[in-house]
Amino acid sequence: MNFGQLKMYIEGELVSSVNNVTKEIYSPLNDERIATLSWANSLDSERALKSAEQGFDTWSKTPVKKRKEWMLILRDKILEKEEILRKSISYEMGKPYNATAEDVESITNSLKYYSDIIEDYQKDKEIIDPDGTHSHHLVSKPIGVVVAYLAWNFPLLNAGFKLGPALASGCSIILKPSELSPVSLYIIGEILHEINFPRGVVNILCGEPSEVATTLSKSTLPKLITMIGSTETAKRVISDSSTSIKKYSMELGGNAPFIVFDDADIELASNIGAAIKFGNCGQICVAANRFFIHEKIFDEFMNKMISKAKQLKIGFNKQLDYEIGPMITNKSKERVLELVKKTIKDGGKLQYGGKSPENLSTGNWIQPTVISGVTDKMNIFHEEIFGPVASLISFKTEDDVIKSANNTKYGLASYLFTKNKERINRFINELDFGEVQINGIKYDIYLPHGGIKESGVGHDCSELALDDYLIKKRITITKQ
Repeated sequence: MNFGQLKMYIEGELVSSVNNVTKEIYSPLNDERIATLSWANSLDSERALKSAEQGFDTWSKTPVKKRKEWMLILRDKILEKEEILRKSISYEMGKPYNATAEDVESITNSLKYYSDIIEDYQKDKEIIDPDGTHSHHLVSKPIGVVVAYLAWNFPLLNAGFKLGPALASGCSIILKPSELSPVSLYIIGEILHEINFPRGVVNILCGEPSEVATTLSKSTLPKLITMIGSTETAKRVISDSSTSIKKYSMELGGNAPFIVFDDADIELASNIGAAIKFGNCGQICVAANRFFIHEKIFDEFMNKMISKAKQLKIGFNKQLDYEIGPMITNKSKERVLELVKKTIKDGGKLQYGGKSPENLSTGNWIQPTVISGVTDKMNIFHEEIFGPVASLISFKTEDDVIKSANNTKYGLASYLFTKNKERINRFINELDFGEVQINGIKYDIYLPHGGIKESGVGHDCSELALDDYLIKKRITITKQ
């Protein structure tokens, strides 16, 4: 499938790059070309910054009611274009068609959610003066121009997490999708153009990070830089952006522990474990990385995971009907395969998978993989795998597993399966992660999503996200 020639969206117009540079985009499904994109450089980035500056001047003064109307117009038009958006996601990053519904639901739900809550959230708040001599109010104002760097694994979900709170709060925004999956967001640019969205409020461009991202980050115009991506990329962004004092909201890498005790519902835990590990080919920041399984149920749990891995339908067809897609690039595939080889060399035991399917000669396919005998002396224990590899680790005591689970520089998601209430209370307090999910998993736009340690600052989703896009002003008036 080919989505044709797609242009950047700047100043309310669909534009080519200043130097008329284009980029061919290829699908990780079959290595075929799927689109030709206008490819930005530093001059295009500067054009987007000026556009966003002008857009903020008008959008920040636009009444909340009118902003909400525009957000819902955009939501409705995205829903009209749902099929082409979902197909673009499937082809640009390899996701099964059924799984792409989450992307469209997330961006549309975000626009609706933040349009619903912004008015009450942004209301002035009174601070009581105990002496009765002054009146005090806390006023919320949009922070300014926002630059958002998006990860490739959920192109529209990631965009929605940034677009909703930015538009609701009155900020203008520059969206830079990953160069690995920019097609669906360029189509969003076409939708914005089609509905005549206010000029300069949203800008969309993509190009090589060394030119585009560096120019955006080093500019003194942005007041907030927000991103979803790796910890290493975040450090480069922060370093580049030190030209001025900026605010940051960053959801970064993860190394989630998935802890299952012997009193847990093993069938439930294995079902959820397989879904969160093998879904999106393991390319999820909150994917379970390290499976800590109590020694009494270790073999039973492992056998269930192997069985589920074997049952997954892997492969490409024109109906996009499969259950596990490819890795985003051949480099990513080779990195994961090398990590598996090293783990086996260091003493891990390959239970299933660990190679590319023999019947798939094109694309970046890799089998869902299960490895036992993993220890904290192995690289796989400490790295974010970002691939369909389940590392199984046996444990005996609560103390042992808490220490091992926390033995990581990351602190995004964690998962616990047990029926013991005292144990649950202990792990809630002692697991050093921004999210602790117990006996199940739920993510939604109204639930805070954020990490600690090297996994980021700020929050996506929920009311807390608005705090990143708003500044607080204290207004004090002396009573006469």
